[in-house]
Amino acid sequence: MNVLRSPIADPPAPLDSDLAAALSRAQQQVNSVVLGKGPRVRLAFACFLAGGHLLIEDLPGVGKTTLAHALAATLHLSFQRIQFTSDLLPSDIIGVSVYERERGEFKFHPGPLFAQLVLADEINRATPKTQSALLEAMAEQQVTVDGQSRALPSPFFVVATQNPLDLAGTYPLPDSQLDRFMLRVSLDYPDREAERALLMATDRRELIAHLQPCLNPVQIQQIRVAVGAVIASPALIDYVQALVAASRVDADIRVGLSPRAGIALLSAARSCALLDGRGFCLPEDVQAAFVAVAAHRIIPGGSSHRTRSALAQKLLDSTPVR
Repeated sequence: MNVLRSPIADPPAPLDSDLAAALSRAQQQVNSVVLGKGPRVRLAFACFLAGGHLLIEDLPGVGKTTLAHALAATLHLSFQRIQFTSDLLPSDIIGVSVYERERGEFKFHPGPLFAQLVLADEINRATPKTQSALLEAMAEQQVTVDGQSRALPSPFFVVATQNPLDLAGTYPLPDSQLDRFMLRVSLDYPDREAERALLMATDRRELIAHLQPCLNPVQIQQIRVAVGAVIASPALIDYVQALVAASRVDADIRVGLSPRAGIALLSAARSCALLDGRGFCLPEDVQAAFVAVAAHRIIPGGSSHRTRSALAQKLLDSTPVR
């Protein structure tokens, strides 16, 4: 594989040593709870640091909720879990204004959406109207109640889960709404060693209760600024564009990647580079994030028998690094 070198000689480290050490401890702590899922945990951190939102699509019981709880505790974020059901209303997640007779005015009571990390559990069980309320908040980082806009906390990170096999009584997310998630990952079953460790270890809930924050809000903001400053050379941007363009001409793909997908891919690649301690992107960073960025955005053609993930992997395998 060809390697695109740094565009500057001896580039400085993107983070000072203390901040880099704190970020490394944060990843190690989450990995100590979510066993055997290092690459997925890394992608979750990349998504958060790039300012995106994460969709986890997988079977029940493989650690989706545990990952969200561990991230919130480690990153020192306020946390709310919303169990999406068919009778959930937009006001149940956004909040409502209640008239207070003593004060003679309405007072807004914020809903669980007003947290820094929101776990939207089984998002595809809610009606499209409620899904849209959440996705609007994800896009705008604010909600509108009674004609008044209310800012959501910063940082604001949504981790949504859905079960791919549970189709009865669900409302699958439209493709246009899936596009609001920067990354989609699957945790999958643990390997034998990790599963044995889970069986023999302390309950995950007890472990999460004893997790200590590794980063504070100021440090998180510093890291996010550093992500935006990671250098992407013209040659690397050419590679991103080639991947996006390939999705639009592939015979097995009916709808390819949008410009927003290209922006998301570059942002995720910058985060991956920073997590590796570099201030510049390499093709490996793009490749590490590509399937998670692209698979839920492409729409297969009617004659294709490949899954979305398989189509995304095919694009990655067939697009050379120049």
